[in-house]
Amino acid sequence: MSTATMERPTAPLSASRSADARSIDLAFTSADQVHDGLESAVETLIETAAQEGTCGIKVTRLEPGRYTVALDESVPFGETHEDIAA
Repeated sequence: MSTATMERPTAPLSASRSADARSIDLAFTSADQVHDGLESAVETLIETAAQEGTCGIKVTRLEPGRYTVALDESVPFGETHEDIAA
């Protein structure tokens, strides 16, 4: 697991947000879209995390081209962690 800092990005190719805005599912068709798309999703969730002040953000690679970016209580507030699903 690693920690990442992300800056303001452009929108990903495909994203679906959960009703409570605590998780964003992403799907990309090319590798050059991944970085900007993940940054955009993290930036979106930073706003919610800052309001709650209780958790950080976890970026999980589900499979090539598919990611979930979510608020996660196992991640300390103010941090973003990356993970790969087994």
